Amino acid sequence: MSLAEEQHQAEDAASFLAATILAEPVTEEELMSSGHELQEHYACPLCCLPIALPVTKHSNFESCCMKMVCHGCDLASHQRGMREMCPFCRAPTPKSGAAVLALAQKRVDAKDPFAFQFIASLYLRGNYGLQQDIPRAIELWTEAARLGDLDAHFNLGCLYYYCGEGVEQDNGKAIRHLQHAAIHGHPESRHALGSHEYNNNGNRELAVRHWMITAKMGLHKSLNAIKDMFIEGHATKAQYAEALKDYQTALEETKSPQREEAKKIQWK
Repeated sequence: MSLAEEQHQAEDAASFLAATILAEPVTEEELMSSGHELQEHYACPLCCLPIALPVTKHSNFESCCMKMVCHGCDLASHQRGMREMCPFCRAPTPKSGAAVLALAQKRVDAKDPFAFQFIASLYLRGNYGLQQDIPRAIELWTEAARLGDLDAHFNLGCLYYYCGEGVEQDNGKAIRHLQHAAIHGHPESRHALGSHEYNNNGNRELAVRHWMITAKMGLHKSLNAIKDMFIEGHATKAQYAEALKDYQTALEETKSPQREEAKKIQWK
């Protein structure tokens, strides 16, 4: 089989999988009444506190167990002498890209959706020695989405909507991925839907409603979007005040002495 034929086969497989995981478009009422709370995986598995958004900025990814450990718990683990092992599962820290991939593959074999999502992101960019392969990334993201990973739905939505790189742009399919993630509590997907309403549909009122929800979840760019809308006269002073209060409350809930110490020394 030629390389072109293999790529075409991979694209067909990804398309078939995508068709099996996408539900019908939801109504506005369903979309706006669901997904107001962050899922459990937005909390650190050690201290159980929610991690400030974006999670990747305030936590470290552990390839051995596919967990995001907050900087506070990671620093505390380091201070207790656990410098060469995962703070969560205590596995030795991998020393090379090949070792990271081997650990991730074990989690793939165990049907861990986060592992599918992780390896897909590597194929998208061609990292860790893997050649860039967008059809393969889509196939893995689609499997992750089938297993319930909301980040995978978000990434597929962005790929079909914003990028179109390696795939035929499909706004309808993109919106359905984003809607599915949003109604299950994925803040980035809901923020993107708000941007879609503002930029493409001219529905400023609905955009603000989306961003009010994600500001309450602690997404700073949603707060900024509402601030801009207030300045432009498309959001009320009361809406901005409510969003600011809710955002600050969400941010306070992510704080701990350990995290504040990690922040002070810029722990990574």
